[in-house]
Amino acid sequence: MNKPFSAACERNRDPILKVLEQVITPKDLRLLEIGAGTGQHAAYMAAHFPWMEWHPSDVGANLAGISLWVQEAGLFNLQKPVRLDVSTDDFPKLKFDVVYTANTFHIMSWKDCKSCMKLMGKRLREGSRAIIYGPFKYNGGFTSESNAAFDVSLKENDPTSGIRAFEDVNNAMVKNGFELVDDHAMPANNQLLVYRRLKFVG
Repeated sequence: MNKPFSAACERNRDPILKVLEQVITPKDLRLLEIGAGTGQHAAYMAAHFPWMEWHPSDVGANLAGISLWVQEAGLFNLQKPVRLDVSTDDFPKLKFDVVYTANTFHIMSWKDCKSCMKLMGKRLREGSRAIIYGPFKYNGGFTSESNAAFDVSLKENDPTSGIRAFEDVNNAMVKNGFELVDDHAMPANNQLLVYRRLKFVG
């Protein structure tokens, strides 16, 4: 089996890394990546945060490809990928300081997006951060014509997928105990949302 490869991952990894370097601190000891895809981001990013365990996860079908990238990287802090289907699974039984997910919300159904955010709220402690990267709509409109066309192609392939409205994502994150810290405009009409888990209210 050859390593899976995404040209988009190669293009967006450095802009994303620049933001992660502003968000992740030396006190952050463990990160969960949801929907690691090819595994390229995990192999590249983990090298820049050697003090922090990077835990890639994805649905079962993608684990073999991710493992190839993990093995080649040979980083002591980059962990073996674990199966995580947000519609049925819980996070690994570990404490995570950061959850990171890239280009997943427009692929998953909205129901699965909500399940993912609910898991974040359930498992992240006060002060932990959730980082969500990808394209979003704002005020009912797309940020570019290319995103509008991309949304059409997504829905033709899977009617439950599609570019999510920022307002819907933000409302769900707030409902699950988070506050928006930053909304970074990224290249290729993407955004990077940074949330912080607030104190649990019982």
